[in-house]
Amino acid sequence: MELEPLSTTTRRHRCSACYKQYKKKDHLLAHMKTSCHSVHDPKCGVCNKHCKSFESLREHIGGPLSKVNCSSIFAERGCILCLKICSSMDSLNKHKEMCHLTTPRPIDTVELYSESEMESYEISSIRSREAVAIDCEMVGGGSDCSLDLCARVCLVNEDEKLIFHTYVLPQIPVTNYRYEITGITEENLRDAMPLKEVRQIIQQILYNGESIGRARLDGGRAKVLVGHNLDKHLDCLKMNYPDHLLRYDIQVGFHDPFQNSVSVMRLYKRIHSQDHPIEGTKRVVSHSSLSFSKSSDSWKSMAHERMTPDELLEISRSNYKCWCLDSRESNC
Repeated sequence: MELEPLSTTTRRHRCSACYKQYKKKDHLLAHMKTSCHSVHDPKCGVCNKHCKSFESLREHIGGPLSKVNCSSIFAERGCILCLKICSSMDSLNKHKEMCHLTTPRPIDTVELYSESEMESYEISSIRSREAVAIDCEMVGGGSDCSLDLCARVCLVNEDEKLIFHTYVLPQIPVTNYRYEITGITEENLRDAMPLKEVRQIIQQILYNGESIGRARLDGGRAKVLVGHNLDKHLDCLKMNYPDHLLRYDIQVGFHDPFQNSVSVMRLYKRIHSQDHPIEGTKRVVSHSSLSFSKSSDSWKSMAHERMTPDELLEISRSNYKCWCLDSRESNC
């Protein structure tokens, strides 16, 4: 009589976020410590797998190695822009009306806020922090035209309303107007606003009546500033703004300052309006000593060893501040 083969089944420890599997619980704990999974991760609407970025999520649902079930459902009911999967085709069509927006109008066709509207807007009382998008157009200065000089600036609010726009008089002579990109001519800058005055107006809008000290401490009533390559814009304006109130994006191929500002505002609003569960809703997080942010000794604790993968995910926190937090009274 032949003997039955011995069972070689090995228990695997699977991460509840990214579904990676490990032979030992210690390996799973080490993974949870470094991965920083959280409710803010982009997540597949079909299998609920957490991804590190929207680009990796796009690969998961539509790349060459995508899962068949996820990719087929996304192809049928998924939004190609925000990657949301809707419950039906009707729901998808309604979603597209809000998500797939038309190109912003050129700035020359946009009406600027009136003085009375600006007065009511500048010192506004808002519950959640409001954002302002900025874009600057640069001309060239210096003997080799390599110095970036701010020659035009535009600010847009969350309703895509133009709240400030002006040509800016550079502090040194312009040697290259970069007309093919900026559309700016010598005539545009003849009666332009001095840089110092422009900076004062922008600061008045952004600080929103808040003191600089309070804005640097916790923001207060100051507004979040969003834009393409903000460091460069603030540098050319010779202006500083608290780092925790800055939101970044890469520059794309637009050259109209209003279209640029509206584009980055749309992107910002799309990201911070993502529907994320609130962190720390389960009983396990009430034990602060279990947090992964503690010293490395706690990783070998018996408490972690007894936790299920779902409980480990619950005490895990992201290592970045998600933009969705801007729309809440307090951080998660």
